[in-house]
Amino acid sequence: MKLRRHAKWAYVLLAVLFAATFAAVGVGSGSSGLDQLFSGIFGGNGGGTSISKAQAEIAKHPAKGYLDLSHAYEAKGQTLNAISALESLTALKKKDASAFTELGQLQMNAGEKYYKHYTAAQSAVALSNPSQAFQPAGTLGTAIGTSPIEQLQSTQANDRASTFSQQASTEFGSALQSYESAAKLHPKDSLAQYYVAQAADASGQYTVEASALKRYLKLDPTAPNRSQIKAVIKQLEPAKKKKK
Repeated sequence: MKLRRHAKWAYVLLAVLFAATFAAVGVGSGSSGLDQLFSGIFGGNGGGTSISKAQAEIAKHPAKGYLDLSHAYEAKGQTLNAISALESLTALKKKDASAFTELGQLQMNAGEKYYKHYTAAQSAVALSNPSQAFQPAGTLGTAIGTSPIEQLQSTQANDRASTFSQQASTEFGSALQSYESAAKLHPKDSLAQYYVAQAADASGQYTVEASALKRYLKLDPTAPNRSQIKAVIKQLEPAKKKKK
């Protein structure tokens, strides 16, 4: 799975651009500010609708019910359930760009969590076989072999790392699809292209990332730090040509 984050530094710089342009460009239908866009994403809706009330609301007002349910789950730290609720919402409202954007953000958050678990599991793999560093090389080392206990620990650690890697890849890929849906609904929204580029980088889709950044600059030709963004695109070009 491609989990290279070689352009990660670029998004620190793009985040500045995001903050500077958000009020001007907006995201999705009815978006009016940062607090609305990220409402519920980071668990900040403790005083909102409860999970049980949101579930009951779905029968009468499905769209609002699923949105409230997502926020209620996220307030409880249940990100995967929040994602599921937003998936139900986007299935009902296929032209709601703000819902797709919020869904993408939740999926990115989940991917980042799995990626952190993956890196921790990778460290555990190295620690699961400590005697390996002290074994002699060559025939003698082969004859001595690895401790059965250490071998079991190493296998289990590798399995965990592989699982987290696949989960991170899945969530990043899903986030990319959600952001692309939002961008198609609002093709003149430069910030939507930023989100596509961010998710594409996380999922290793560097051709998509480069294209999204180019569209970003085309939609916002006076963007701050334009030269730095162009440098990121240039960095991505070799990967783009290699994939063709």
